[in-house]
Amino acid sequence: LVHPIKSCKGTSVQEANYTLEGLEHDRKWCIVKAENNQVVTAREASKMVLIHPRIIPELSSPEGGLLEVSFPDDSGLETFSVPLNPGEDTLRKWQNLDVELWAKKDIEGYICETVTGQSPSTLLSEYIGYPVHLVVKGPRVRICPPTLRFPKLDAPSYFQDGYPLLLMSEESVNAVQERIRDMVGIQGVGEKWEKEELVVERFRPNIVFKGAGAPFVEDVITELSIVSDRDALDAPASIIHLVSKCARCLLPNVDTVTGVRDNAVPYKVIMNFRKGLDPARRGAPCVGCNGVLTREGVVKVGDWVIVRKMGIV
Repeated sequence: LVHPIKSCKGTSVQEANYTLEGLEHDRKWCIVKAENNQVVTAREASKMVLIHPRIIPELSSPEGGLLEVSFPDDSGLETFSVPLNPGEDTLRKWQNLDVELWAKKDIEGYICETVTGQSPSTLLSEYIGYPVHLVVKGPRVRICPPTLRFPKLDAPSYFQDGYPLLLMSEESVNAVQERIRDMVGIQGVGEKWEKEELVVERFRPNIVFKGAGAPFVEDVITELSIVSDRDALDAPASIIHLVSKCARCLLPNVDTVTGVRDNAVPYKVIMNFRKGLDPARRGAPCVGCNGVLTREGVVKVGDWVIVRKMGIV
């Protein structure tokens, strides 16, 4: 799953290139408040999940193609496009700024502009309801924060909350689903959840795997690789280090189809059985794990996950 603009609609892809910064184009853009350059997320503007960015590759273009951004039909807003890989000449024409994320104003960004039509800032501001800009990550490297297991972590990232990759298993999502069914009528879990399915997209992972035979196996995998041939144990492949559990906020409560935030699901549910697992944030529930990469490559649907080391993430 690739999410080109942070907190906006993601896209399931059959294959994706990856670099040390994560899946190609994942969270390469974000939306910031015009007044202070602070990142806006669906935690505060839930209908952001209905903004649909699409990667339109164009091999003949020096900038690799376009990022096309559309809005829900009932918004009345026009679709716009910006360069996919803006070059130095383009960036020199755009305003440079330092983006604030998680109280740190240290990410280089550029305010995106279109060649024709209304600007991204105008359209996005009208949709969200206050002045904002679309920003693309600048070339200055952003280093991930250290974790207890990796105090000297030096992996780069884009506008992800902290780390280049987020991984989780289908079995983990199914386990949360079962708990939701058990809690219908308790702590605000509505009756609709007797039948409604919890979709994995709510957790906004990059890589979803299955076949472990038990939920939350990612909690105890510390190193893995992803290969196209299950027998190619010694083939060159990027080692993925799982560096921390993913502490969750209320964002997964936002319905990816309607943009409406549920009062309870899944946050109140996972608080009942997934809290206290991350030593750095013991009060937050955890689902999925954050990962860093060691080389560039390609990942495809149907690839095999090879567990290299196990331990406590």
